[in-house]
Amino acid sequence: MTDAAPQRLLVIRLSAFGDVIHTIPAVVALRDALPETEIAWAVEPAYAELVEIVARVKAIRVSLKRWSLSRIAAAKRDVRGFETAIDFQGLIKSALIARVSGAAKRYGFASDVIREKPAAWFVNRHANIDRSKHVVEWNLELARTFAPAIARVPDVDFTPFAKDDDGKLARFENRIVLIPGAGKPGKQWPVERFAELAARIGSDALVVWGPGEEALARAIGAEVAPATNFRELAFVLKRARLVIGADTGPLHLAAAIGTPLAGLYGPTDPARNGPYGQLDRVVSTFGTTKSMHDIAVDDVMRLILKINAR
Repeated sequence: MTDAAPQRLLVIRLSAFGDVIHTIPAVVALRDALPETEIAWAVEPAYAELVEIVARVKAIRVSLKRWSLSRIAAAKRDVRGFETAIDFQGLIKSALIARVSGAAKRYGFASDVIREKPAAWFVNRHANIDRSKHVVEWNLELARTFAPAIARVPDVDFTPFAKDDDGKLARFENRIVLIPGAGKPGKQWPVERFAELAARIGSDALVVWGPGEEALARAIGAEVAPATNFRELAFVLKRARLVIGADTGPLHLAAAIGTPLAGLYGPTDPARNGPYGQLDRVVSTFGTTKSMHDIAVDDVMRLILKINAR
């Protein structure tokens, strides 16, 4: 008599960088609570290495940022054969992945907490969430609907993700790292404010940047780090004295690694999307104008001094 095959669970969070980071604790909690369950994660290829190294589950690379019939067909082929699926994203495309996986039980958020309401039609187990909590805790609550034994947000070690194979980043240590980019223009703090902040910080300032952001980084007038991939960026952030940036993936990576930071928030609610574990270290206009233009350099300097005094 052979042992029964372990149950297969598909978790889905395709993107973006910060959202994948915020989903990892829930997946780690599932992995720890269900040691006999085989867990795979449907994720965009850019984040697959993060999923495999930190969450320690198999990544199924799904390319759906740009829709095409061939990509949809490939996704359908690669995600088949799961008994259960959990959609942490709440978009139509992520819910469709849960549906085509063949999973009889498909968990997802209730329609009142997701942006694309029809996505709730494709799942058949809905989680009701306390919307006042952080999104990390939303994800944990959704995971708990499938695995009630999950008690709390687990401690997750992101440091193995940091890597500098060729040594080009070794000299960047104990710096104040500035992150001027953001996924949406409305989340960006004005470059002239970053330039003033860098001038006041002095030679400790170091600017990091992502694809298409080099000109923005150089406009600040401080030392600019070389181009980095996600793992190299993690290496720089891990060794930093302080990280300053808006609601963007690299800021959330710094928070996950445990580096002290100052978050700059306007149109997004830091109570829901703030740097988890450091929610008191933000300058926010969300409760007033929701404008990044209304965050003054003096406001940021006061927060920096407060953090350094701890």
